[in-house]
Amino acid sequence: MTPADRALASGRWVKWIAGASNQDLESIEDLAGIYALAGVHCVDLAADAAVVAAARRGLAWAEAHGAAPPWVMVSLSDGEDPHFRKAWFDPRRCPPDCPRPCERVCPALAIGERATGAPGVLAERCYGCGRCLPACPQGLIEERSLVLEAGTVAPLLAELRPDAVELHTSPGRQQAFEQRLRQLRASGLALRRLAVSAGAEVSLPELWQRFAALRAWGHRPLWQLDGRPMSGDVGAGTARAAVALLAARSTGMPPGPLQLAGGTNGSSLPFLQARPEVAAACSGVAFGGVARRLLQPLLAAAQGRGRALRHDPELWPRALELARSLLQPWLERS
Repeated sequence: MTPADRALASGRWVKWIAGASNQDLESIEDLAGIYALAGVHCVDLAADAAVVAAARRGLAWAEAHGAAPPWVMVSLSDGEDPHFRKAWFDPRRCPPDCPRPCERVCPALAIGERATGAPGVLAERCYGCGRCLPACPQGLIEERSLVLEAGTVAPLLAELRPDAVELHTSPGRQQAFEQRLRQLRASGLALRRLAVSAGAEVSLPELWQRFAALRAWGHRPLWQLDGRPMSGDVGAGTARAAVALLAARSTGMPPGPLQLAGGTNGSSLPFLQARPEVAAACSGVAFGGVARRLLQPLLAAAQGRGRALRHDPELWPRALELARSLLQPWLERS
């Protein structure tokens, strides 16, 4: 049994989510390295060769500093999904006197002068949270979905060689889900786990259908309960959604570990501990937006100095301390 498997069995599993559409290579290198050194068991990345290569450079740095290598996971979807999108607008259509609320609400600093010197979207940084869409007073911002074509999946996975894959699923997509499983088989990979990410809208009968397909193809499932997607950096209240979904799914689920995600942050474990009747069902947690927000000032400071965060001898120990403050309660969970 690997350390990651032991963590799942003991309820101490922690995953860092880079974002299924995040292509900010410089930050991904740093965040992968810092969070691996802080003790995550898995890094969850976009299914993109440049992204996975960047993360592995960060992981190599962490291993050189004594970290145990975490699993490399890549995310796929069985159709259009909020996690697999980018914001886009034509800055020429923006009124010159617009106060640009889109810029203020963007957690990735992907809009405006902070990103590009112009009021457009820096696609590499955008990870599809969607907060800018209702913020635009002119309604000019649209979303553009990123879904891999069927014929590209198997060769891409064979090239990336991840340890695990996550499949985001939605209601009514059993056939599309099974098509992805066939593409996984065609890649020739032997995965440690196949995670299924689903929100409350996917019913238990549908999850049992997904489970039957997983078992038919020989996969070991991990269920990611996506309470309130891409919102953990908003505030403590978002953590309640993931815990509430776990409470609703703590009985009747197909076999396999249950992991919190979607709105998770430093309040997730206290909320979970306040409900001991469901805490025993929780195998771990995934942190996405809150993990980036925590280190964002240090990332910006290092970039302002013209160097990577992990190569700045003053800043990276501070980043590691912050990362450990988020992870340690889970890693030491009794």
